[in-house]
Amino acid sequence: MIYLNGDFMPIEEARIPVLDRGFIFGDGVYEVIPVYSRKPFRLAEHLLRLQNSLDGIRLLNPHSDKEWSSLVEQIVAGNESDDQYLYLHVTRGVARRDHAFPKDVVPTVFIMSNPLLAPPRELLATGVAAITTSDNRWLRCDIKAISLLPNVLLRQMAIDAGAVEAVLLREGFMTEGAASNIFVVKNEILLAPPKNNLMLPGITYDIVLELAATNRIPHEVRSVSEYEVRTAQELLLTSSTKEIMPITRLDSKPVGDGKPGSMFALLYQLYQDYKMTVMRGSAAKF
Repeated sequence: MIYLNGDFMPIEEARIPVLDRGFIFGDGVYEVIPVYSRKPFRLAEHLLRLQNSLDGIRLLNPHSDKEWSSLVEQIVAGNESDDQYLYLHVTRGVARRDHAFPKDVVPTVFIMSNPLLAPPRELLATGVAAITTSDNRWLRCDIKAISLLPNVLLRQMAIDAGAVEAVLLREGFMTEGAASNIFVVKNEILLAPPKNNLMLPGITYDIVLELAATNRIPHEVRSVSEYEVRTAQELLLTSSTKEIMPITRLDSKPVGDGKPGSMFALLYQLYQDYKMTVMRGSAAKF
């Protein structure tokens, strides 16, 4: 079951006009929310990021947080899996094709659910491969925009190379992955690039830094150089659907000793423990 512009229906029945600005211009934003045991994970933070993305494209939020929460609850209840990931999609709406913002147009709102599958244990045990490539995207990567063609092309470069992710570099520094945030472990210190317009502010990124602070794990939020990426002891990728995964090969070369490291093992377990407290409804405040 999906939600589209006020109605709940099977996805096969959903229809959107061809003049929707999301289809014509990619004029819209989206959000992805993981759901564990039918409980949305960090919903308030995801809705805040959605609001920030809407502000970034100057589109009025069509719903209050209370209304979004109700829609999310109904979509979760209307689909089979206990663990799901929800996709929220908001465009500027339907209007004649013109670059300028149309007036008095109702935004298109679409929500769907898919089963959320945990990363395979064999990948957690062995790690995944990544490549490096130049970050040639626009300068507002902090907006979770539906116009993802640059990310699609960058991710496909990784797939073509037999890897799962592309680590993006801009002017000698790391920004993020094509579809993830990236952490570097160097000299036993967890390094994270700072939030700015060149990266998406990840919810899992936030959790990892909260866990590091709470558990006194040495960490720094600062610009991370290409040299530090290439000589890292460990590389970690994070996202709402992949959680935390180790990158053990970069550009066909081993990262560290080529095996998931101790920082990954520690953060992965802390993340799972925290997630369980959220699912039980007793998450501690960081």
